[in-house]
Amino acid sequence: MKAGQKPIRFRRSGFAFVGILAIVLMLVLPVCADAHNVSKRDASFVQSNHGSAVAAFIYLGAKHMVTGYDHLAFLVGVIFFLYRLKDIVQYVSLFTLGHSVTLLAGVLGNIHANSYVIDAIIGFSVVYKAFDNMDGFRRLFGFEPNTKIAVLIFGLFHGFGLATKLQELDLSRNGLVTNIVSFNVGVEIGQVLALTAVLILLSFWRSRKSFGRYAFATNTALMSAGFVLVGYQLTGYVLAA
Repeated sequence: MKAGQKPIRFRRSGFAFVGILAIVLMLVLPVCADAHNVSKRDASFVQSNHGSAVAAFIYLGAKHMVTGYDHLAFLVGVIFFLYRLKDIVQYVSLFTLGHSVTLLAGVLGNIHANSYVIDAIIGFSVVYKAFDNMDGFRRLFGFEPNTKIAVLIFGLFHGFGLATKLQELDLSRNGLVTNIVSFNVGVEIGQVLALTAVLILLSFWRSRKSFGRYAFATNTALMSAGFVLVGYQLTGYVLAA
């Protein structure tokens, strides 16, 4: 059990609910994955822009995070059993550090990687965190990995995922540093907004008896969503090849 988590006894009831939710996720997530890309309208603006556009890129960064279902799914897993604000800030800060470094380095340093592979790893990060929340590592392998290091490492891949989306566009070098930093600031704003909403919902749910009853089932559904994302991206990689 990680620091800041309250011990909870998982109950395996509600798997019918998980099955239905998993089917819905399989149908919806491919659409969500497409939505995670930069829209044609936003791409058109970015490619036609020359010079600094701080407000516009902050907006685009916030929008990208709020509609980035893979990023949000991972963060939901990260904070699912965190009760203390200190722990939430600590874990989210590690994630922020990771994705900020690779977002800036990827775009400004012109470091490229296959977007399908990166997004598949991002999908796997959701699988990992849900499995960790289900106490799977201790139960099956007899050990618990360092979650803070894992969150930091996966944060690096999440940032690289953001970078690959921007690298697909023809970005003007004029004002590029200012615009990418502004985009990253927008990502942080979107992340705070999204996590605030999630924390409000989680706090309400934790006060109900159903939280203990369906916590295991919810993380099973979250892990299923991660597997769907991995499969979707690997299929795209194979087809593209």
